[in-house]
Amino acid sequence: MIKKRGLLLVVSGPSGTGKGTICKKMVEMNDAIKLSVSATTRQPRLGEKEGISYYFKTREEFEKMVENGEFLEHAMIYDNYYGTPKQAIVDQLDAGVDVILEIEMQGARQIREVCPDAVFVFILPPSLDELKHRIVGRGTETKEQIEKRFNSAYNEIKLLGDYDYFIFNNIVDKSAEEIFEIIKSEKSRVARYKKDIFDMFEREKEKC
Repeated sequence: MIKKRGLLLVVSGPSGTGKGTICKKMVEMNDAIKLSVSATTRQPRLGEKEGISYYFKTREEFEKMVENGEFLEHAMIYDNYYGTPKQAIVDQLDAGVDVILEIEMQGARQIREVCPDAVFVFILPPSLDELKHRIVGRGTETKEQIEKRFNSAYNEIKLLGDYDYFIFNNIVDKSAEEIFEIIKSEKSRVARYKKDIFDMFEREKEKC
């Protein structure tokens, strides 16, 4: 049998679509899947924990990591840096572990360039009314910030064509199950393992 490398699943979507909730639900449903922990310069929100929710960095610390090439991708989002530490993900994929990477669109474009075999899933809200309701319901932003996020989200939806799959997130459990089906299909895609399969049978043929 061939040894399958881990699958890197990139999950993006506008603020308020529930992409983070879906990713956490997937890990709860299947502990064999790992959720990448990003680094950020923004302040922690209520209940967020260092090393679990994010690696919280100062601007100086983050820029030093960029200089040292420690990120798989990084971007400036809403006046704060976000980035994906590289080595932990590479090690997990090499070990055959599937990794979920929840990032914004800027970072997803960078991942597409350096990891062309990654799978990209875009999370959509059931409606724009529901999206705005979710953003307001957070209670963490001013009215001006809410409008900024909503307008940005509307423009981000136009980037849907950059992704491989889309999901309307109405019921979290159902959305998580849909992504599991995507993973299952992708791990049986011929193009992903064609060379490994041919090599395996070539070795077996020599023994026959």
